[in-house]
Amino acid sequence: MNETKTETPAVELAAYVGIDWADRAHAVCLRTADGAIESGTLAQEPAAVAAWAQELRTRFDGRPVGVCLEQSRGALVYALSAFSWIVLYPINPKSLARYRESLYPSRSKNDPTDAALLSDFLAKHRDQLRPWKAEDSETLHLRFLLENREKLVDDRTRLSHRLRDTLKRYFPQAIEWAGPLTSATSWAFLLKWSRLGDLKKTSKGALLRFFHAHRVRRCDKVADLWPLIQAAVEPVQDPALVESSVLMVEGLCKQLQALQPTIDRHERQIEALYARHPDKGLFDNLPGAGPVLGPRLLVAFGTDRDKFTGPEPLQQLGGIAPVTEQSGQRSWTHWRWAASSFLRQSFHEFAAHSIARSTWSRAYYQLQRQRGKKHHAAVRALAYKWIRVLYRCWKDRQPYDEARYVACLIAHGSPLAAALQSQQLEACE
Repeated sequence: MNETKTETPAVELAAYVGIDWADRAHAVCLRTADGAIESGTLAQEPAAVAAWAQELRTRFDGRPVGVCLEQSRGALVYALSAFSWIVLYPINPKSLARYRESLYPSRSKNDPTDAALLSDFLAKHRDQLRPWKAEDSETLHLRFLLENREKLVDDRTRLSHRLRDTLKRYFPQAIEWAGPLTSATSWAFLLKWSRLGDLKKTSKGALLRFFHAHRVRRCDKVADLWPLIQAAVEPVQDPALVESSVLMVEGLCKQLQALQPTIDRHERQIEALYARHPDKGLFDNLPGAGPVLGPRLLVAFGTDRDKFTGPEPLQQLGGIAPVTEQSGQRSWTHWRWAASSFLRQSFHEFAAHSIARSTWSRAYYQLQRQRGKKHHAAVRALAYKWIRVLYRCWKDRQPYDEARYVACLIAHGSPLAAALQSQQLEACE
């Protein structure tokens, strides 16, 4: 599939700047419109960045100055975005690496050289780059909360996996008795009874009171659990392994307990921000979206209707569109490696959930499976189609209407029409 190119920019830049980011000092290369080149460094301090930006404004009489760098977010990006005369052009680090290798096959690398390459790339290939534009504050806030929540949930999953592995070594019965290891009940259970011996000494009443305190009201659960505890045998007798494992379990449970309130706060803030977002109506009632995927889809599109010239850039950015390579008479298609994992997961999960809630999605998915595609490949194909639908709804500010879309598919003689009609006949029978 061909990559979408941006249009040639109309704004004339007074200078082309490349910045190779570093923790303490950034390498800077400035190339003026007449070809003069200057090199230097810029300290990673707010005052130094502000002073440098003001110098550019004074030197070039407030005319736009392009700045090319390898990041689309971070302290430097947010600092430079405050100055209206600076136009930011972030590029993928892989793009710079390939550009460097094309000029320096030895793969020699240093910060000043990379800054010069960024400046050169911007001057010669600006028409291939899209200027960075900040999202509105509400959408940006929602995006950060969603991304942070995903990281925190990943941390919880990682810690729960480590907890499971530790329990397998000395107290495997607790994996089933304590409940899901991502739940607060299981952490409290393991902190109270981190050894089988301690659990066997407790009374049935104490066990019942524990589950009641944690809102587990099923008496049959305790009734079934009690004889299992009494009959259980400790699988490990080595005190060295048991004591060290107990210490690890307690540490992991306390970390999980400390982490969960932060996840809960993120979820409450996400819910509140999403509820008052002006574009909520476009994503709230999508089949399979719900309160989790709705906000993720919203921030994937954003509110800038000029951000995407069509659905293709978003399909590529999210890693849903495949990559086609050709050499001579040989052509092959493969997975898109350079893509946002956050967007890829959002679109993939939404498409998967829509299969059970959308008639055409189910028909399309089944059609892809009949053609020999495996489950995830079929879901990606469905996500590719969904992005086209959602893009039009988003662009026109019109909520999605399942009945209307299905009617359009049938009216236009879509290959899905026969599959949809077949589904309807099966439902009638």
